[in-house]
Amino acid sequence: MIDQRIKFRHLQSFLEVARQKSVMKAAESLHVSQPAVTKTVRELEELLSVALFERDGRGIKLTRYGEIFLRHAGATISALQQAVDSVSQEAEKTGPPVRIGALPSVSTRIMPAAMQRFLAAETGSPIKVVTGDNAVLLDQLRLGELDMVVGRLAAPDKMTGLSFEHLYSEQVVFAVRAGHPLIGEKTALFERLRAYTVLMPTKTAIIRPFVESFLIANGVPVLPNQIETVSDSFGRAFLKSSNAVWIISEGVVSRDIGDGVLAALPIDCSATRGPVGLTIRAEALLPSAHLVMMKAIREAAALLQ
Repeated sequence: MIDQRIKFRHLQSFLEVARQKSVMKAAESLHVSQPAVTKTVRELEELLSVALFERDGRGIKLTRYGEIFLRHAGATISALQQAVDSVSQEAEKTGPPVRIGALPSVSTRIMPAAMQRFLAAETGSPIKVVTGDNAVLLDQLRLGELDMVVGRLAAPDKMTGLSFEHLYSEQVVFAVRAGHPLIGEKTALFERLRAYTVLMPTKTAIIRPFVESFLIANGVPVLPNQIETVSDSFGRAFLKSSNAVWIISEGVVSRDIGDGVLAALPIDCSATRGPVGLTIRAEALLPSAHLVMMKAIREAAALLQ
């Protein structure tokens, strides 16, 4: 039986602290004092008789019990939000909002075609597309801030409470500007990389481990001149004005390569291939508009095969 003492403010404070990984930032976001957030979370922990957070260096992280509670608390808040939205939509005769998280490679490669299909269905639903780091998008999905994420398959410990549907596989490429000195070279490419600035995915990017393993396997454990970035706009601009090499998911630059603005170095990157797909909350009951969007995304992804 649900403990009637658990209130909405308990769930709201818990979810915001889990999202921000900081009581102070959660308090700022909720526009309340830090002691108030601390007290509310402690009340919830006392009601559940478990610790939901623990210290993690200078910050905090969820405990095992916190991860379990997050799975269901996020779904609860999301369901409540859907109920509120449904009343509002019925009054305004609009469809439920569809909130999608997409990796930059997905935003460029399949979302335009998927969006055209979705709009043709005339669901009347407002749409929100958020682009960002895979881990951040999955956190927002768990917290009920997104309805689905289109991105790489995360590590098993990051998929708790989530369901993944494979759409296609993608690898990284070593992209350069048209006319780059390394274009046409077929030998000692990895050794010659050391002479150029290399744009690398950030340490939190889901493709970073694939890239690091690939470089080490090819005799390049360290690159002396590298810039970490997740900004595709910066990457494009920097490559066009320099001889930098950009190690990036193929989907981000596929159109630029097709248009001849950028080029891919002749490096076999098949070892970096990984699954890209749709991730939703495992227990989510999605409205019809969300199912229409998922179908549109599947059809757009199928065009890549």
